[in-house]
Amino acid sequence: MSEVYARLLNAGWFRLILIAAATAPLLGGCGMFGGEEVEEDTPAELIDFKPALKIKKVWSAKIGDSSEFQRLALTPASDGSRVFAAAVDGKVAAFDAVTGKKIWRVKTKLALSAGPSVNGHIVVLGSSDGDLIALNARDGQELWRITVSSEVLAPPALTDTDVFVTTVDGKLSAFNLLDGEESWVVVQSVPRLSVRGTGSPVVVRNKVVCGFDNGKVAAYQADNGAMLWEVLLHPPSGRTEVDRLADINSTVSIVGSDLYAVGYQGRLAALALESGQILWARDVSSYSGVSADTSNVYVAGAQGEVIALSRGAGREVWRREILRFRDITRPTPFGRSVVVGDFEGYLHWFSAANGVLQARKRAGSDRISSAPLVVNDMLYVLTDGGKLFAFKEVTRKRGG
Repeated sequence: MSEVYARLLNAGWFRLILIAAATAPLLGGCGMFGGEEVEEDTPAELIDFKPALKIKKVWSAKIGDSSEFQRLALTPASDGSRVFAAAVDGKVAAFDAVTGKKIWRVKTKLALSAGPSVNGHIVVLGSSDGDLIALNARDGQELWRITVSSEVLAPPALTDTDVFVTTVDGKLSAFNLLDGEESWVVVQSVPRLSVRGTGSPVVVRNKVVCGFDNGKVAAYQADNGAMLWEVLLHPPSGRTEVDRLADINSTVSIVGSDLYAVGYQGRLAALALESGQILWARDVSSYSGVSADTSNVYVAGAQGEVIALSRGAGREVWRREILRFRDITRPTPFGRSVVVGDFEGYLHWFSAANGVLQARKRAGSDRISSAPLVVNDMLYVLTDGGKLFAFKEVTRKRGG
């Protein structure tokens, strides 16, 4: 591995994967993409502040091996009473959501890369080798496993009858949840150069909605894959393939009848769920993704900005740049706060109303690549070191 490539891996704002036979020549020299030198941006130092919240670690558990630098989509999932997590070495475990008591642990012997996803009865995960595996949520017993067309880098979406999966070759596929039989597949074009990762499908109102590496957001009929609408969020532009990167490799967020999507070197946009019509758009670049609550849309900018915009008009409500180049996760709404993780294992709580930093807690020293999960009054995070943590807010000071 070249020194330049290693630096790119560490600079999370530039997480690229080459999908071309020319990969080796592109990475071979000390000049990258046209011979220009790559400068490593220094992550911001953590500031001192007076916490407005007291956060308690409730429990933690080791899941499996570390996935450092692999940029996988391993993230905790829950059915409300249990929390499920997986590691790159194939281990999958279920825990009581409140106490952390282990319910079961299995070894799939797969190079797991995405998931788990759960619908209360079945747990589904994907692998780097193109495997899709389903387990019984009650005891972890394997129900079926199949081979899909390519690496899975986004948690699948589950309904009571189907599982929907995106793969890095631009395919969105539907499978029968009971036996893994393929129901339908659609294909989007894949650019030669893209940001590593794909967005998870989202199922709502018999629609499957997903963003793709070509900068498009599309909605399909869940039962047969018929396209309902397709929108190019931001046309690629620029002289080089790097300039033209416009991936939507993060999961869209849906609140009510509105859908929010963001691309890398592209735009953050609100779309009408029924038609795909763009309601508003702002120039924001992100690879981590977007989330929303009843009031605001939250996005992690490509350089580590945490930004809140009003849902209705896209007006910027607040912006905080104290985590620049700390490779932060997608912001996760949690009560009256918004939480992000960073490359040193820190979690940061910001006020959803005004962006004031409220609390900071460390979940070990390993990078947090996946956004935290909120279940009731608990927040769960899986680090790249293969360890699962559960946190809870225990006090809030006046005005916090």
